[in-house]
Amino acid sequence: MTADLETLIARAGVWLPGWAVSALVLGAALMLALAVWRLVFGALHRLVAGRDLFWRSLVGRGAAPLRLVLAIAALRFALSLAPLGATVAAGLAQLLLVAFILCLAWIAWTALSIWTTLHLRRFKLDAEDNLLARKHVTQTRILMRVAKVVLILFATAAALMTFEPVRQYGVSLLAAGGAAGIVVGLALQPVLKNLIAGIQLAITQPIRIDDALIVEGEWGNVEEISSTYVVIRLWDWRRLIVPLSYFIEQPFQNWTRESAELIGTVLLYLDHRAPVGEIRTKGRELAAASPLWDGKVYALQVTDFREWVMEVRVLVSARTAPRAFDLRCEIREKLIGWLQEDHPDALPRTREEIAVTAARPPFAEEPG
Repeated sequence: MTADLETLIARAGVWLPGWAVSALVLGAALMLALAVWRLVFGALHRLVAGRDLFWRSLVGRGAAPLRLVLAIAALRFALSLAPLGATVAAGLAQLLLVAFILCLAWIAWTALSIWTTLHLRRFKLDAEDNLLARKHVTQTRILMRVAKVVLILFATAAALMTFEPVRQYGVSLLAAGGAAGIVVGLALQPVLKNLIAGIQLAITQPIRIDDALIVEGEWGNVEEISSTYVVIRLWDWRRLIVPLSYFIEQPFQNWTRESAELIGTVLLYLDHRAPVGEIRTKGRELAAASPLWDGKVYALQVTDFREWVMEVRVLVSARTAPRAFDLRCEIREKLIGWLQEDHPDALPRTREEIAVTAARPPFAEEPG
């Protein structure tokens, strides 16, 4: 069949210039590729009609890269038939090979994106108990960013290896060897450090999306985990940007590591005569009446006794860190208000003792 096509093209070359024949051959190849794509796409649609959403989405979103792959294959076959010069044909073949590599990377990234989207649909971050959701969302997002970097790296290296003058750079990029690889590795050391830290975070998960953290003395929630840094939304809506490597090398507080539940602390400084028993009873009543209390932990104890005041500590638990903070404020305000009305003597005061002695008036005359 190939011989018949070559004969037909040779006869057309008698009547038309070479460039016109080449254009007709390449155009016919593209039209043939489009026809084949319609047949293949229709067959794939029927094949995945009864399968799960992943395969149906992959066929739908993979239509464009599949069309390009078929077009590249058809053009590569047409190059062997078109009456082009050796240099032009070699250059076009090189470009088609690079385009084929990029299309494969495009298809791989499309499949990963579809899988990620479908996987994350099963988890809701706005749920009250979102520990499992935060775990999966964090792992998936970090690994997807790492996969994107690796995919770009391999696609770029494979494309470079198709060009003879720069083949060594592609090999160095893959093997991280040679002088160029060492120089690039040293220059990109912070990036590679954070990239490796991202993989560690995805596996060990010391932090997750929406975790409540204290970092550098600031309290906030993890809003975004990128391939190189973490964005923490602070309580006053500021954003704290922290490198990924920080969470591997530096200590920090995670208030929602295993559970979103938290125990809040309320400290009161009262007079020594304060009725601790009545305060304990009143504090329990206030906690029980609050919708923020989860009913698990309540305690009131005298934790310190100083020369001027005694320290009373109240412990109350809540389902989340924001609820625990609001509950602490509520218990503190209502206990202070109750003490002001019913036990004003229990509030702190300063005592002074003044000794009065009789003093002789100045310049008084001595008796007889």
